[in-house]
Amino acid sequence: MFKDKTILITGGTGSFGKEFSGELLDKYDFGKIIIFSRDEFKQDNMRKDFTARYGVEKMRKVRFFIGDVRDKERLKRAFSGGVDIVIHAAAMKQVPACEYNPTEAIRTNIIGATNVIDAALDTSVEKVVALSTDKAVNPINLYGGTKLVSDKLFISANAYSGKHGTIFSVVRYGNVSGSRGSVIPFFGDLIRSGAGELPITDAQMTRFWMTLDKAVKLVLMAVEKMTGGETFVYKNPSYRVTDIATAMAPGLGQKIVGIREGEKIHEVMITKDDSRHTYDYGAYYIIYPNFEWYNFGKYFKPGGEKIPDGFEYNSGANEEWLSVAQLEALIAEYRLV
Repeated sequence: MFKDKTILITGGTGSFGKEFSGELLDKYDFGKIIIFSRDEFKQDNMRKDFTARYGVEKMRKVRFFIGDVRDKERLKRAFSGGVDIVIHAAAMKQVPACEYNPTEAIRTNIIGATNVIDAALDTSVEKVVALSTDKAVNPINLYGGTKLVSDKLFISANAYSGKHGTIFSVVRYGNVSGSRGSVIPFFGDLIRSGAGELPITDAQMTRFWMTLDKAVKLVLMAVEKMTGGETFVYKNPSYRVTDIATAMAPGLGQKIVGIREGEKIHEVMITKDDSRHTYDYGAYYIIYPNFEWYNFGKYFKPGGEKIPDGFEYNSGANEEWLSVAQLEALIAEYRLV
């Protein structure tokens, strides 16, 4: 899949970029990895860490390229070295930061997406996979709104590939368990500081359980199976936020503090409206485009079963749930605290 290929990862110094690059270095034969990001300090730290882990020889196939997805010319320079596959992970992701700095979120998440698409088309990249989020589904905050637009841009870009042959797909997942800003490290900090109780925004709140390694596997699968235009959604178990608090600190009380601005009770990955174009492939769903230009018969992947109209993939109405004991085991297994 990656043999002799050059893979460029935007936002490559983030949690996903590092995990994905590590997976490639551990298990795949590839031509080159280009880490494209704007933070020289993070790039230097990643270079040192990866050199210690993988050795100087392997790291000869990894390049670090300073740049910002807002800068189209810089992107084109990075793409001009014969990039075959692009994983677009760069984004402004923090909901409060996007709310307070809306124009910055638009420049990164929307204009940046447009620049990645243009650079990929202009340099005849083979495949582009863009990372999305549950917050792009029926968005109630600016971050979700910008990611919805970004998703639409990447899917529609398939209509413009023409002779370039570039194909674009999207992968969608929710909060990664243990990632910065998520509930597990937040609770962990409170427990270590000696808090007497844990704050719960809403007693009904649920989330999908998604780990970073699963996010990487979803993207790898998309690169392998994509034909262009799909939105891939992994199936994951759900958990109640109250249960994660109990799993982490069974002796502490829990206090309801109210939902934060821009927060949802449940994560939604597939809407009822999207169900009309969604197929079940066992471990994952695919939402296909509903455009006049999209040749469904040509791009449909065999083995999928149409899901019922009106179905919604919602963490609060999921078929698979994690118990408190299972959450305890997973937190320990992934060393999330």
